[in-house]
Amino acid sequence: MGYKYFRVGTKSPKVQLCDLKSGSCSHILQGHTQEVLAVSWSPRHEYVLATASADSRVKLWDVRRASGCLTTLDQHNGEKSKASSEAVSTAHNGRVNGLCYTNDGLHLLTIGTDDRMRLWNSSTGENTLVNYGKVCNASRKGLKFTISYGCNPEFAFVPYGSAIAVYAIFKGELITMLKGHYSTVNCCVFQPNFQELYSCCKACNILAWIPALREPVPDDVSEKSLPQQYLNPAYEDAWSSSDNEG
Repeated sequence: MGYKYFRVGTKSPKVQLCDLKSGSCSHILQGHTQEVLAVSWSPRHEYVLATASADSRVKLWDVRRASGCLTTLDQHNGEKSKASSEAVSTAHNGRVNGLCYTNDGLHLLTIGTDDRMRLWNSSTGENTLVNYGKVCNASRKGLKFTISYGCNPEFAFVPYGSAIAVYAIFKGELITMLKGHYSTVNCCVFQPNFQELYSCCKACNILAWIPALREPVPDDVSEKSLPQQYLNPAYEDAWSSSDNEG
């Protein structure tokens, strides 16, 4: 990749990009009005950076340009809110403290303290209007969630109190809740090489979650009468903590 930067989100509305070789600040992105809580590079375009802020906005930047951001995501897709015009050009109705690209870079998933998760078309900036229901999020800091890679369908793993909520990204369905931690989960990371999920909590414990292999469909069972474990690739108990494996 031609752009070798690491990004720094601070309590300042500014985002600083630092050169990996020299360690010096090479870019400052200005446009947010409150602290930046989450940042993510696009896996599709190495020069595109997404930023989420306490000002309820998510911005996409082309770091090659000295001018302002490429776009500010609008939850109403350009249509003014009937309730309040102030909601225009905001991604959420609260602090936006989590964002993550899908692995093909075509979509961006965001989470806000309005207890909503939204899926965006990263090329057009359009809100796809997938309904995930209420996604409880009381964190005042950045929320580190992750997205699967190589699964069909793709899943989002979202810290949810002491559990991890697993959502089907494009359907909005809550698949299951992974339970094993005894305190608030604050970070999830997906390892695509082994198809494993790693999570950590405030108690400083790290758990590895391993998906069970999908059971083969018996020859004498018709598709219309398949049990739940054959219908749902992430059926309950399909993911288990490695601590429970003997």
